[in-house]
Amino acid sequence: MKLTFKIRGSLLSVAIAGAWVGQAGAADVLIQNATVHTASSAGTLTDTDVLIHNGRIAAIGKDLVAANAEIVDAKGKPLSPGLFGGVNALGIEDVSLEIGTVDSAYTPSATVPAGEQEYRPEFNVADAYNPESVVIPVQRVEGVTFDVVAPNSLPGGTLFSGLGGAALLDGRSQFLSNSETLFIAFGTGASPLTGNSRAAQLMLLREAFVEAKAPAVTDNGLLTAQGRATLRRYADGGRVAFNVNRAIDISRVLDFAKTQGIKPVIIGGIESWQLRDRLAAEKVTVVLDPLVNLPNDFDSLGASLETANWLNQAGVPLAFYLSGDAAHNARKVRQAAGNAVAHGLDWQAGLRAITSVPARTFGITDRGEIAVGQFADLVLWTGDPLEVTTLAETVWIEGKAQSPRTHQTELRDRYKR
Repeated sequence: MKLTFKIRGSLLSVAIAGAWVGQAGAADVLIQNATVHTASSAGTLTDTDVLIHNGRIAAIGKDLVAANAEIVDAKGKPLSPGLFGGVNALGIEDVSLEIGTVDSAYTPSATVPAGEQEYRPEFNVADAYNPESVVIPVQRVEGVTFDVVAPNSLPGGTLFSGLGGAALLDGRSQFLSNSETLFIAFGTGASPLTGNSRAAQLMLLREAFVEAKAPAVTDNGLLTAQGRATLRRYADGGRVAFNVNRAIDISRVLDFAKTQGIKPVIIGGIESWQLRDRLAAEKVTVVLDPLVNLPNDFDSLGASLETANWLNQAGVPLAFYLSGDAAHNARKVRQAAGNAVAHGLDWQAGLRAITSVPARTFGITDRGEIAVGQFADLVLWTGDPLEVTTLAETVWIEGKAQSPRTHQTELRDRYKR
């Protein structure tokens, strides 16, 4: 049976309305009468319908009609894009003290004698990602639909944490295309990896990139052949995420990125507000934990709850994550956004920081907004999604409603008997 829909009243998607006539299917869903937070330049639309067809948003407007589609009456409740869970070890670390569930870092000192370690930027956590991790559904039922799974550098490792990428939290095992990112540790936390010298960090980074670009490599280099090939890819406009907090370190990272031809992303960025004009001019995204407001070390003396607001006012692309126990608490990223809003950040900017901005930052062009043609990764909320007391009523990924069951609900039901 052919599915058609009609539109009455004002409409966003008139241009596609006349062209779109699709076949009815079980996945077609019409969400009616929602307060649609688009996370785009369209802002928030009241009393609006969203039609899902073949996993994508087919139309947005008022009084849509679609034969044979499943009807969901939102009753005016907020509808947002699926949330970004942050940059963390979701799917590669379940229980921190149980080694069999931890795959977030490569520590060659465990197998290679000191002084003989090669840098391994080619280490890729995608090969260890477990989409069946019990931690994932706990995040998903609270509105998190995608996440950047990142490697870590631990004592015994190197500055080059390795490769990570964006995972869609619907059970698929492959990262999203175009999201692969090289992660590099920098600053005080990385000093034990470089002979306890911050200066050595830039020295070693420069040497590694020179080696990667060299036409021929002599013996005793820093990198393997695969490592050189990996760095060479990033030396031509590749996306490199630096875990760095101190303002002067961020400045030097930006200088280094410019000379090497790489596209930087700042993870952490506690003192990034001091460089906000430069970051805005160079269009560098800062992935910030807006809950950090205390100087935990000498790299974070400038910590402030107003950092997000200052960055946004300057025009810096802004995304949020949680810096502590982040995989298990990814669902709390909307609390972080709400906290930033409470300290001056524009509400729409707060939502974009956990939806569209991180999606675009990590190469995802077809998710993160409610717009025609985007994948239907959506969340229907009981109230303001940036309020901690709000619940996610229904979570869709590519138009499919996700199960509300988690490891916790299974335990609850077991012990209620």
